[in-house]
Amino acid sequence: MHSSGGKEPTSSCHVVAMPFPGRGHINPMMNLCKILASRRPDEILITFVVTQEWLGYLGSDLKPDNIRFSSIPNVIPPEREKAADFPRFYEAVMTKMEDPFEQLLDQLEPPVTAIIGDVELRWPTAVGNRRNVPVAVLWTMSASFYSMLHHLQIFTHDRPLSADPLEHVPGLPSAHMADLRTVLHENDKRVLQLALDCISRVPKANYLLLTTVQELEPETIDYLKATFSFPVCPVGPTIPYLELKSGPNDNLEHLKWLDSQPPESVLYISLGSFLSVSSAQMDEIVSALNTSGVPFFWVARGEASRLQEKCGDKGMVVPWCDQLKVLSHPSIGGFWSHCGWNSILEALFAGVPLLTFPLFLDQVPNRSQIVNEWKNGWKIERSESEIGEVIVKKEEISELLRRFMDLEGRERKRIRDRARELKSLCVQAISEGGSSDGNLDAFLQDIAK
Repeated sequence: MHSSGGKEPTSSCHVVAMPFPGRGHINPMMNLCKILASRRPDEILITFVVTQEWLGYLGSDLKPDNIRFSSIPNVIPPEREKAADFPRFYEAVMTKMEDPFEQLLDQLEPPVTAIIGDVELRWPTAVGNRRNVPVAVLWTMSASFYSMLHHLQIFTHDRPLSADPLEHVPGLPSAHMADLRTVLHENDKRVLQLALDCISRVPKANYLLLTTVQELEPETIDYLKATFSFPVCPVGPTIPYLELKSGPNDNLEHLKWLDSQPPESVLYISLGSFLSVSSAQMDEIVSALNTSGVPFFWVARGEASRLQEKCGDKGMVVPWCDQLKVLSHPSIGGFWSHCGWNSILEALFAGVPLLTFPLFLDQVPNRSQIVNEWKNGWKIERSESEIGEVIVKKEEISELLRRFMDLEGRERKRIRDRARELKSLCVQAISEGGSSDGNLDAFLQDIAK
């Protein structure tokens, strides 16, 4: 077990941050830590704890001097096996990491004054309570999805998530009920049962930190504030907005390509870092892009070189990019997304309309928020096919893309205007005197006591 870091601040406040081991959890936790660290550079030290495998991925990332990495052994299955058996991975995270984390806490200097732990680890609250250290739990999905699971957890408290379809959960609006049924139908019951167990432990924490923004989900957040006896703090968007101004890599090939495209003409495509679409669906998407004539910029990770060969000269396919920087580029006019919460926050902050294509868990209710509540995006409709895999045909996609990216179209103008309104709402929240700004300050003041 080791730590790395520059000069240590003479801090009275030593926060240990423990994310769930996954890109969609580590990123918002690190972004939150950078935001906290930048507000009190001389008073706060943050130890960011990951497994040794993740330290290998993150160790060289740029970060402020008052954030240091520390690692625990690889007691969980490796990243590459995660998608193949997610329930096994999820269970290991909740049962195997607690002991090494406690051993690490014993060795850390200066003594730990607060813990920020991911809700989905299940155990940080218990560790903090045993040691009399305050714990803030971080929820890395929407407040609405939290509320859905919260209501479901209370409702199923003394009955298992049974096979019979849920007709109604007390306190949940019927629109949320429909999404919840989809979530229950499409996801592994063991994973959901474990997630509900995590939710059931939140009341023993000292703070609930949300990566969302008060004005994006006001009713739900007010409900949560009324439910818990401790502070519920929306501190989002927890995205790397502090790094937008800096940029040693602005001479990247793909940014030059974006510079050469007309304003709002390019469709950005990213379908997540964890679960992906089938190759049959990929082929339909590629054909659709080629016939639509819409310029596109596609982040395709391991598939990048294979897809670049199949894609015409209208598009660029890369394995990776700095997503917020790309979304904030003036030539980007839309984002085809799997509706992961972090991606949504970045799209909202950049003011880019969304084309929604959910794959997993909270992504289905996230789509409803975008399409029905915020009205800053459209859905790509899927219909069941005979073999169970849902394929959207290239003709449908191609037509939809043309309409979605038609800057003169009336519907298009409506979602673009709405996206701009939501952008200013996010920018306001983190500006001086904004809702997230105030919540961050209050939280820091509280834990620095």
